[in-house]
Amino acid sequence: MAYFKDPLPFSERPVLGCSPTFNSNSGEFLRTTAATMFGLALSRWPVMAGLLFLVGMQTGFAGDATVKSPASGSIRWPSATPANCPFKASRSLTGIEFTGRHAEYASADTWYPSWASDDNLYSPWTDGTVNGLRSNSAGQNATTGYATILGCDPLQLQIVNQGVCPSDSSPYASRYPCGSLVFNGVWYYGTYCLHPAGSLAHEGTNYNWPWLGPFVGFRYSTNFGKTWTQTPCTPEKPLFGEQALHGEPVKIGSPHFVDFGRNLAHSPDGKAYLVAHGASDGTSRRFGYNSWITGDEVYLLRVTPGITNLNDASKYEFFAGRGFLGQSRWSRKLSEAEPIAAWRDHMGCVTMTYDAPLRKYLMCVTDGGNTSGFYNSYLLESGRITGPFKLVQYLHHFGEQAYFLNLPSKFISPDGQTMWLCYAANFAPNWNGLKIQPNPPGSRYGMCLQEIKILCPPQ
Repeated sequence: MAYFKDPLPFSERPVLGCSPTFNSNSGEFLRTTAATMFGLALSRWPVMAGLLFLVGMQTGFAGDATVKSPASGSIRWPSATPANCPFKASRSLTGIEFTGRHAEYASADTWYPSWASDDNLYSPWTDGTVNGLRSNSAGQNATTGYATILGCDPLQLQIVNQGVCPSDSSPYASRYPCGSLVFNGVWYYGTYCLHPAGSLAHEGTNYNWPWLGPFVGFRYSTNFGKTWTQTPCTPEKPLFGEQALHGEPVKIGSPHFVDFGRNLAHSPDGKAYLVAHGASDGTSRRFGYNSWITGDEVYLLRVTPGITNLNDASKYEFFAGRGFLGQSRWSRKLSEAEPIAAWRDHMGCVTMTYDAPLRKYLMCVTDGGNTSGFYNSYLLESGRITGPFKLVQYLHHFGEQAYFLNLPSKFISPDGQTMWLCYAANFAPNWNGLKIQPNPPGSRYGMCLQEIKILCPPQ
């Protein structure tokens, strides 16, 4: 975030253990086979690393890639879970191991890849450059970027077809990308607003975009980004009607689509689901309590995907708690929305991915503190999309300032335990007298990918 800048359906059924499953209807047999062969190659990593290095020296790596690291020793992040954490420790997924393999691309942030039916990833980006093209999401002349990501090996991706769209933010101070989905050949691209300034001093602390504004709506493209149709919604008249010009709390400020795999392959009901961080109480709060990277709660909403539906608030349903028998309740009224997870002053930007082999929903959350210092992130899991969620790993000072964490489903291994964590990092390494360092190695301002393994107890 740089400053230039019903009975329980399948998705609700609890799943125990860590045994992988294979969905024969997913149409992914070939990908699964290829991924298995790729996994065998990785087991011979010292040899493969040398070959990749030689190839890279001869051909180069497209997409502004800067680092592609062989394994330098797996590490388990130190456990430093705060005592007031409301999430119980998971018994089926017991932690995260970083393999040491990583790659970095471009010099921009806000990467949320969506896996399309053509096997490519499509992602927003902003506040930086991609292949020499700049996007800047601040001000009335704000732009938001988009690009195509080619390749199946996270260490050798190519970022192509980069472009930018004008995104007027007035009356707010900026307008940023958020939820992005490519489904049945249509790319839906959401934006949200921030206020009042990208760098704002308050009581001796320099903040970054301290007020989360409303979610505006979705522009869309029917040709994978070659041309775009703007959303009929505006910052003054956003999709869900929320306003925050004076720091009011919002529930659906920066929603992100739940990643159900290629072309929503694993959606339990054909609908698109979104998670959003926010707050419902703005009384006597700390400054920056509800920003692009801070909040109290996570909300869940769903809609049948379609060009008309996604910009029509009446087509959405919001999770509204549980009924007498524990079943999920859904409401058309945002006022009745209840969070699926809450931790006052310790939540923030959120994404969710369905790990199909494990039949688990994995939720990445970042607590941005005062918006411009060290960040803490954590991974939650549940067998139900509505929770309850349990803690897999708390990542104290991850990055040390990592944000916009997500787990692209395209890179989940056949057994569901190895995947790649996507994030950006360290846009403000020297603010407020801090000296923030890249940790783990490779954490920088750009699209960062770290290979991780989900740890499970012995069977």
